[in-house]
Amino acid sequence: MNGLQKILVVDNGEREPESALSAELAGMGYASVTAPFEAADDVLAMIPSPAAVVLQVPPQAKWSERRRFLELAQRLRISMAPSGVPILITGGISGAVAMLRNELGAQAVARQEFEIQPAITPKAFSSVRP
Repeated sequence: MNGLQKILVVDNGEREPESALSAELAGMGYASVTAPFEAADDVLAMIPSPAAVVLQVPPQAKWSERRRFLELAQRLRISMAPSGVPILITGGISGAVAMLRNELGAQAVARQEFEIQPAITPKAFSSVRP
């Protein structure tokens, strides 16, 4: 698990086996750490650079619970903006997986675009003769 990029999944602490993202994330090559809402900040302190943070709001959540997740998302987006960690809010597995594929795929493409390429120097051309 140490070699894999980690994704933090924050939920309300009431986990149903069919709503667990861990198997889907493992299939995508990520390790997941699932934490209840109240422990999100403590867990983030132990995972300084997650690949993403997914806030998994229960589908039947009341407005007060949804608002707590939205406020956490806003705070995390501000605090994690410099590192570019995506903060995603979802109500189910399939939505979360699709969003993660899109977001993390876009990041991978962006990283490839900005990789430093070796410079071509005049010396490299000196050995090439027409």
